[in-house]
Amino acid sequence: MKNHQQLINTALILSIVTIVYNLAEGIVSIYFGLGDESLSLLGFGIDSFVEVMSGMGIMHMIIRMKRFGTDPASRDKFERTALRITGLSFYLLAGGLAVGSVINMVQGSAPATTLPGVIISSISIATMWFLMTYKKKIGRLLNSDAIVADANCTKTCFYLSIILLTASGLYELFRINYIDIAGSLAIAWFAYSEGKEAFEKARSATLACRCGSNQC
Repeated sequence: MKNHQQLINTALILSIVTIVYNLAEGIVSIYFGLGDESLSLLGFGIDSFVEVMSGMGIMHMIIRMKRFGTDPASRDKFERTALRITGLSFYLLAGGLAVGSVINMVQGSAPATTLPGVIISSISIATMWFLMTYKKKIGRLLNSDAIVADANCTKTCFYLSIILLTASGLYELFRINYIDIAGSLAIAWFAYSEGKEAFEKARSATLACRCGSNQC
C-alpha cells in the first residue's frame, strides 16, 4: 500500500498526464478538424485546450496538497482565476459552435472525411476511462473530495469522446452533413454546461464535488 506522500505524487503525475494529453489531442484535433472541415472535431479540439487550463488549476491544488500534506479546504486565488477563465472559454466555445453549426446548415457544408475523428475519439475514450478510474481510486485512498471531484468531472471528457465517435462514425457511414452538425451542437451543449460549472466552482467556498449530474 502506498503511503500518503506517494499517493499525492501519483495524483500529481496523473494531473500532468492529463494536461499533456489534452495539449496533444487539441493540436491534432484542430489540425484535422480544420483540414477536413469537421466542426465537431474542431470543437472537440478547442475543448481539449480549455481542459488544459482547468487541469492547471487541479495541478496547482495537488501541489498545495503535496506542500502542506493535507487536502486544501478551499480554493486559492490562482484556482479561482483559472476557473473563471475556463468558464468564459467554455461559453465562447459553445457560442462559436452554435454559430458555426447554423452557418454550416445554411451553406450545406460537409466534412471531407471524419475518419480522424473516429481514431482520435477512440484513443480519447480509452485514455479518459483510465484517468477517470485511476483518479477516483487515488482520491478515495487519500480521502480527498477534490481529487474525487476531478475524477468525476473527467467523465465529461469521456462523454464528449463518445459523442465525437458516434457523430464521426455515423457521418463516415452515411455521409449526411447534419450528423456532423448535430455532433458539434452536442459538444456545444456540454461546453456550456462545463462553463456554468466552472463559474459555480469559482464561487464555491469548498472543494466538494459540484460536477452537475456527475455523482461523487
